Amino acid sequence: MTQATATSIYAARRARVAAALGQDGIAIVPTAPERQRNRDSDFLFRHDSYFYYLTGFTEPHAWLVITGDGRSTLFCQPKDLEREIWDGYRLGPDAAPAALGVDAALPVGELDTRLPKLLENRDVVWYPFAIHPGLEARVGGWLNPVRARVRYGALCPEQQRDLCGVLDEMRLVKDAHEQDLMRRAAQISARAHVRAMRLSARMLREGQDVREYHLDAELLHEFRLGGSQYPAYGSIVAAGANACVLHYRADAAPVRAGELVLIDAGCELDGYASDITRTFPANGTFTGPQRTLYALVLASQEAAAAATKPGARFTDPHDAAVKVLAQGMLDVGLLDRNKVGGLDDVIEKRAYFQFYMHRTGHWLGMDVHDCGGYVEPAEVGQTSERKDALTGETIVNRPARILHPGMVLTLEPGLYVRPAEGVPEAFHHIGIRIEDDAIVNATGCELISRGVPVKADEIEALMRG
Repeated sequence: MTQATATSIYAARRARVAAALGQDGIAIVPTAPERQRNRDSDFLFRHDSYFYYLTGFTEPHAWLVITGDGRSTLFCQPKDLEREIWDGYRLGPDAAPAALGVDAALPVGELDTRLPKLLENRDVVWYPFAIHPGLEARVGGWLNPVRARVRYGALCPEQQRDLCGVLDEMRLVKDAHEQDLMRRAAQISARAHVRAMRLSARMLREGQDVREYHLDAELLHEFRLGGSQYPAYGSIVAAGANACVLHYRADAAPVRAGELVLIDAGCELDGYASDITRTFPANGTFTGPQRTLYALVLASQEAAAAATKPGARFTDPHDAAVKVLAQGMLDVGLLDRNKVGGLDDVIEKRAYFQFYMHRTGHWLGMDVHDCGGYVEPAEVGQTSERKDALTGETIVNRPARILHPGMVLTLEPGLYVRPAEGVPEAFHHIGIRIEDDAIVNATGCELISRGVPVKADEIEALMRG
């Protein structure tokens, strides 16, 4: 993609925001702050997603202001040759309009003096609520000088509104450029999973001591080798019983032949995340019980993928996966029919929750758990109530979001079997999750992360190689 094309994409997004503000509205969007790691060292800087979505600008200490007439102003760090020796190149206000397509750019040091003037005679000020600590107070500080001028005929904004709602709806449907980036991110992440699988089998064949961090290192290596800037989230590399801990982090536990390894890891490429989970036998060969449960989870994911299509509800893939998993739990003996009843009873009472306790997916995009409502906006007022079978809590239901082409979500069913009374010992400590990234298209969905095998036989063949 050329620089001109990229600039036009961000300009078009800013124009859509401007149209939503109203003629006399104004929006203020900061990037993320730099965060101290320890003493005189900062964490690696990562821009704010909303800010980047509207600018494509990755430097810290920057703000974007958009007004209802369509004008955009960037506040950024000024050029400073001495600081650039230490901290890196700065674009600077003079070069920013041509490079980013904004109408004007000013030094960020002028923000506090310029904002009151920009807010004057506006009726609504928009900014992201509850994301940037202290932003509400800072907006209040900018409004005080405006209020002081009302006796001279100045108008002060009477409303403050959450910009997240506008941007969340925009970000929910990915354009062709975004989809292409997400495919590339998924391809890099798939290669990383393949590397980790192969390393595990090879090291065990050679009699080496294998640890979770060895596999984590392969992931990070392939992410950067493919051009990714960062992992999209902290990688989960869980060997053996650790796979039954949903948010386990890669640590130093041994990877043993005969056990499964669950890896949930994805890279971020140019601001867009991928999110893949694979579960594989550490030495490359599934045992009988492992293969039985793996086939069940894979069948549930296939059912979820078949339910992911335009016109379906966001909850349909989850419901499809739960139906397969619940029936499978009865069939293999994880659940006792004499105690829990049949399939409908298992679903109604949520008896499956002992072994499957999370949803089957989430939105994916610039954030790994991306923004966007899960309730259909046109039907938000249609409510019903139900009593949760496990907690007794009254739940208010609203119609789930209708899927449309360009929406991107994960499909990630799983089974997590901890030792418990009545649970067959052969299945103890087996944790399995299979996750792929799905772009809704005109006829169904495209699984963009299948560059890493998912069928048991294919995983074994890969690891033999």
